[in-house]
Amino acid sequence: MFDRLQELETKYANLSEAVSDPEIISDTNKWREYMKEHSELSPIIETYREYKRLQTGLEEAKILLAEESDNELRQLAKDEIKDSQESLEQVTENLKLLLLPKDPNDEKNVIIEIRGGAGGDEAALFANSLFRMYNLYSDSRRWKTEIMSSNENGLGGFKEVTFSVQGKGAFSRLKYESGVHRVQRIPVTESGGRIHTSTVTVAVLPEAEDVDVNLDMNDVRVDIYRSSGNGGQSVNTTDSAVRVTHTPTGLVAACQDEKSQLKNKEKALKILRARLYDLELEKQNSQLSAERRSQIGTGDRSERIRTYNYPQSRVTDHRVGLTLHKLDAVLNGDLDEILDTCITHDQAKKLQGQE
Repeated sequence: MFDRLQELETKYANLSEAVSDPEIISDTNKWREYMKEHSELSPIIETYREYKRLQTGLEEAKILLAEESDNELRQLAKDEIKDSQESLEQVTENLKLLLLPKDPNDEKNVIIEIRGGAGGDEAALFANSLFRMYNLYSDSRRWKTEIMSSNENGLGGFKEVTFSVQGKGAFSRLKYESGVHRVQRIPVTESGGRIHTSTVTVAVLPEAEDVDVNLDMNDVRVDIYRSSGNGGQSVNTTDSAVRVTHTPTGLVAACQDEKSQLKNKEKALKILRARLYDLELEKQNSQLSAERRSQIGTGDRSERIRTYNYPQSRVTDHRVGLTLHKLDAVLNGDLDEILDTCITHDQAKKLQGQE
């Protein structure tokens, strides 16, 4: 590990010089590339230098303890050794985490697809609750959300809704939301007061850029049709809805939320690119070892990941064994405790895989 850190420190020093070189600065693209790499290395190098500072202090304290006869100074040296060793253990763990392979998609924006599963209208209503939860969580992190496609059930719920979340590190946190979310509650329409169980599926896709997916428009069939369902005044009056089909894979994306046919087409193509990119990622993941596939970040979307129990105000994440008795807070966007636990659990598994 430390040979690798020394190599990175040398590289960091070279990058520090490069980003100050007038010739590099004049080449905007190259300068941005170097600055991005420099920024990514900064936390690793700062932590490594802290490690070296602590190591030097530890060695000096050991020498003082070996050579000093004054009891008071010897006690100070012992205290310094104890503190330095404890700090070194923590910094070493931090370095291991910082050196873990980064998910190349972590900094990307995301496209989230929420679909009502078992439970009919009750599932659609809960899909709307999850949509609201993710919007509130995004607001708390100052991320921007935008609906790309939706299909309402007429009761205030979503049969399905697709929306984008734009913000730094959105995928790095929201990727842990992919899977089946189960809700247990008494529906408003239930006269007998019985608890019903419904499910909603969530898929979190990294937003694909043109360089990620080579989408040949000759492989895309575009269908224009009249909007239907709930919506603005353009619904049912203009042929503005767009459905795009990728003929080689059969993947379909549709959008009718905008009045403009062009805007609907742009959104539908963005969804299609994300699905094609996700399909490619799934192929890559299927080739990984079973141990890698079991990690949370690459989990099966058919897996039941969380249960929301209304009568007991309880939320349980089954992957990490976390139970919180603050359902209202979670549904109001307070997701950090759950996501932080998922991230820590994921990192621990990756560290075990490297040992």
